[in-house]
Amino acid sequence: MMIKSELVQRIAAANQHLLHKDVEQIVNVILEEITDALARGDRVELRGFGAFTVKHRAARRGRNPRTGEPVLVEEKYVPFFKTGKELRERLNRDGEEAEFNAMNA
Repeated sequence: MMIKSELVQRIAAANQHLLHKDVEQIVNVILEEITDALARGDRVELRGFGAFTVKHRAARRGRNPRTGEPVLVEEKYVPFFKTGKELRERLNRDGEEAEFNAMNA
């Protein structure tokens, strides 16, 4: 798992000509723009990485898992991420290499 501060640190380390605070601001602006676009109902596509969309979940009857009582679950909108082809291929290729290396260690 990587948290935002670790992402900022890695980007800053790879781009030493940029100030750490500038890298942090860039990351914050990118994430805020993605959030704003999703809040407007727009789709955000990052070629090779994936696409963020918003899905509507209709109201429904659910059950309280503790008591089994029926409860009304209100409608809501949830973010959804679909990986891009290049990311999927890289994950699977890297996963195969890691599995191969682990088996032959």
